[in-house]
Amino acid sequence: MRIGVPREVKVDEHRVGLVPASVRELVHHGHEVLIESRAGYHIGFDDDDYAVAGATVTDGPESLFATADMIVKVKEPQAAERAMLRKGQVLFTYLHLAPDPDQARELAESGAVAIAYETVTDARGGLPLLAPMSEVAGRMSVQAGAHCLEQRQGGRGVLLGGVPGVPAADVVVIGGGVVGTNAARMAMGMEARVTVLDRSLERLQALDMQFGPTLNTIYATVEAVEQYVLDADLVIGAVLVPGASAPKLVTLEMVKAMRRGSVLVDVAIDQGGCFATSRPTTHTDPTYIVDEVVHYCVANMPGAVPRTSAFALNNATLPRVLALADKGWRQALTDDPHLRNGLNICRGEVTHRAVADALGRPFTPAEDVLGR
Repeated sequence: MRIGVPREVKVDEHRVGLVPASVRELVHHGHEVLIESRAGYHIGFDDDDYAVAGATVTDGPESLFATADMIVKVKEPQAAERAMLRKGQVLFTYLHLAPDPDQARELAESGAVAIAYETVTDARGGLPLLAPMSEVAGRMSVQAGAHCLEQRQGGRGVLLGGVPGVPAADVVVIGGGVVGTNAARMAMGMEARVTVLDRSLERLQALDMQFGPTLNTIYATVEAVEQYVLDADLVIGAVLVPGASAPKLVTLEMVKAMRRGSVLVDVAIDQGGCFATSRPTTHTDPTYIVDEVVHYCVANMPGAVPRTSAFALNNATLPRVLALADKGWRQALTDDPHLRNGLNICRGEVTHRAVADALGRPFTPAEDVLGR
């Protein structure tokens, strides 16, 4: 199979779909890899590194999109990239379609086979291709939140861990999944007072066993969310409904009642955000203020540490890229129900129920598409 890796063109995005070691593995399996010039430049990989690994370096994306059987990316294809997709071509990347109807419509019109990293599952019910970036984003959320709490950034002027004789900051994490667990770990490491809210007692029990009495675990009722958010210095939104839009758990009224200079970090912004006042921002202009509350809503948080993120992502995606390349997309999805869950749009049809529901489009089961 011929696999194409374009340079990411989204603002402030420098991760790359395949690092040289992944290219070498694919070439070893008999596949051809095309990579756009300077695709890995910002994370320390020159074109020569890819050439040594066996890739063919192209001057631009046009010939790559025109000839590759499968496109491997990191972020959702931008409008110019969607225009280059063709019928039957496989696209394997993050898509986050629920809050992006224009992208969904154009992917459907292209006739491409769009497989989303974020809805691929595993035998334990996890999201293995989302998990590495969730780990990075969870850890970065505390780092970003601590910076935003500085007065120069509009924050309350609070040091997350306090000092002897001065109380530490109150950090509230809404959602106890991969993002929330990593956020709690970092915040506790910085000696903040940390509370995690979640609606899964099983998840709260696991967090309690992992971190012990230094972590406060609370069942997430509407009243509990309101109580802890209003008393927080830093709130981290870490809620995920696979494939669907994130629920708005912090209302406009709650934001208005929060402490002046407190901080909201919305890690769920890729799926529409879980705060009523959230809107996507970039690393260039990461924050804004609503009702004297600082909002950090960068839609590609792991992009701030693209080298670490690219390696972490490749560790998870490479086995699936190999399966798609070795077997072809139809056979690979037939053989692996967890990889099949990643199929969001196939030749014009929406094949993931949560995505279809969020977009108000008809749903076609992936099995029906594969059986044709």
